[in-house]
Amino acid sequence: MSDLKLINMRDVEVESVSWLWYPFIPYGKVTIIQGDPGEGKTTLVLQIIARLTKGESIIDEKEKPPINVIYQTAEDGLADTIKPRLLSADADCSKVLVIDDRDTPLTMRDVRLEQAIVETNAKLVVLDPIQGFLGADVDMHRANEIRPIMKHISELAEKYKCAIILIGHMNKCSVGKSAYRGLGSIDFQAAARSVLIVGRIKDEPKVRVVCQTKSSLAPEAKAVAFRLNEETGFEWIGELDIMADDLLSGTVKGTKKQEAMDFLENLLADGQMAQTEITELARQNGISDKTLRNAKDELKIKSKRVNNQWHWSYD
Repeated sequence: MSDLKLINMRDVEVESVSWLWYPFIPYGKVTIIQGDPGEGKTTLVLQIIARLTKGESIIDEKEKPPINVIYQTAEDGLADTIKPRLLSADADCSKVLVIDDRDTPLTMRDVRLEQAIVETNAKLVVLDPIQGFLGADVDMHRANEIRPIMKHISELAEKYKCAIILIGHMNKCSVGKSAYRGLGSIDFQAAARSVLIVGRIKDEPKVRVVCQTKSSLAPEAKAVAFRLNEETGFEWIGELDIMADDLLSGTVKGTKKQEAMDFLENLLADGQMAQTEITELARQNGISDKTLRNAKDELKIKSKRVNNQWHWSYD
């Protein structure tokens, strides 16, 4: 006779979702961040880690207490790659912990993972990449082998109210919906509560975009972009009107901000112009007021009052 246990929903207490980064990365759940090699997935995550270890905001949220992070990588060296990147991002490296698995490779079902979360009170766990922590005997394309692994890692996140990020590569298919571009079984994404894709803007090699393709706990977010620059390092750009499928297909050729900057440069090439006229022309060209203001700030365009009307100019 089976040992049947039933849960009466009347006895279940409602809990609100807490967020490491709203609405991209929830606490107590699994988030997948994926993209093609070299698109900036690991750089993005290490920048997030650096901010969290110092209690700083990721973009523009309120500051929070610093947290401990467990970061596991199966691809990059700790001494020659990961720590230099953390130092470059000005992270508090004392709050970034790594399970030493040189003798016995770590897997998602390894008891050491739970032990490390308990011992360090880590609020963020990163496994980079997914396939490096499945185990040698697991076929990542077989749903019956992936489901119990993802169930276990999801339960671990919920039990300790920590965010777990799995970093994954994309498959080589250049067509089709973004949901089917991840390596391995679709059950990876089915188990995750949030799925993010990092991609590159065509013709703007320094710009990367983060698109959310799945959001089970909040409204799906607008894409956000960041710039990788040898001089300034990592820099957030802001929200963009870009869809994941367009990003992966390579049809996105420029950012809205860049379009607005080009628009302003052409308008003001011959001198000042009334703000009301600029705003109206921008709207006719599909440029929002917020994007226009951001472009104005980026170009250091000045505002001055002439005959009771505001004008924009470069001087």
